[in-house]
Amino acid sequence: MAVEIIMPKLGMSMEEGTVIEWLKKKGDPVKKGESVVVISSDKIEKDIEAPQDGVLLEIVVEQDGTAKVGNVIGYIGEQGEGINKAVKEAATAVMKEESEAASKHMRRVSPAARKLAREAGVDLRDVVGTGPKGRVTRADIEKAIQLKQQSLVNNNQPAPSHIESASHPQQIDSGKRELFQRDAFPLQREGVTVKPVTGMRKVIASRMFSSLQQTAQLTVHMRADVTKLVDLQEKLKDEWQDEPNTKWTVTDFIARAAILALQAHKQMNSLYRDGCVYTYDSIHLGIAVALEKGLVVPVIRHAEQLSLKELSQKVKECSVKARNGELSNEEMTGSTFTITSLGAYGVEFFTPVLNPPEVAILGVGTVTDIAVFEGDVIQRRKSLPLSLTFDHQVVDGAPASEFLGTIKRYLENPYKLLW
Repeated sequence: MAVEIIMPKLGMSMEEGTVIEWLKKKGDPVKKGESVVVISSDKIEKDIEAPQDGVLLEIVVEQDGTAKVGNVIGYIGEQGEGINKAVKEAATAVMKEESEAASKHMRRVSPAARKLAREAGVDLRDVVGTGPKGRVTRADIEKAIQLKQQSLVNNNQPAPSHIESASHPQQIDSGKRELFQRDAFPLQREGVTVKPVTGMRKVIASRMFSSLQQTAQLTVHMRADVTKLVDLQEKLKDEWQDEPNTKWTVTDFIARAAILALQAHKQMNSLYRDGCVYTYDSIHLGIAVALEKGLVVPVIRHAEQLSLKELSQKVKECSVKARNGELSNEEMTGSTFTITSLGAYGVEFFTPVLNPPEVAILGVGTVTDIAVFEGDVIQRRKSLPLSLTFDHQVVDGAPASEFLGTIKRYLENPYKLLW
């Protein structure tokens, strides 16, 4: 019997999802538990697994299409199995939705095309549909976007307002206008692939822009001498080598140092929302994890109650779940302070962007060897770059620097992190 592939609910606030990619084609064999489609919510992308062995009988929602939570996006069953009735019901539902939209636009438009048109500000009445029975497809909208931009270039019209405000075109003479517009619309160059920003990337883009618009961000930097910490890390690795799932990392010590520093500087463990500062006794620590298609921040709740060993295990558990797409919406919300690292990429100092409504975020660089004078003797020491971004609306530079200094002192005296 054919079974439905349903758009899942990945979080309490999720109402609809987007089909990012079908990993199987119609008619392909599938095994129970095998990934068949990738979908996304506002916060995360997730592989949907086959509920049973069989073949992919039908794809109801194509790539880039959207579906409400609980709606059917495909069917799996036995080879040659008929699902006409089920598919007809699904198709009827889609056609009903389109007919309702058609009453407004007087035409057939695919859900993905309608969504893209809305985001790009394209009037559907001006688009010629090339799909069956004149249906407007996503490709039609993408073409309309390119034609619209080409028209601006050909007519020597000003670039969009968001580009103008950044470049002050009123100061650009006519001889430079053409060059400016060509750079403003790179989609017109040959060999360019047009791919609208969707799913996780779109959410990240929106939040980063919102963060910079709504907060007064300032970043301070310090270096911590972590020579003793690296030595301690090696000793603990040797002492705990027989313990399963125990591998001490520099991130574990940094997280512990940040927690102790937050307890000493409670103002940094705050949220700024609706003109009020909410300062928390409990520390809900966000650890940013880089994924292939974006960034997620799993949250370790009540981190102040964990020992260094327990904290280390939690950090690793969250990272594994994040990379496997197993985090729930609840496990990615509610943080009061975040740590993000680019050390694995060889980056030293950088400017992390706040994760609102948090008032601070700690950026961690890569450990490097530096030469330090001890009297008249030069010694090689391990140096860790630290970057603290904070919201100057809530925290001033002096207390923020004191907080970062406390983290530095803990890292330079790592045995204090063991209790």
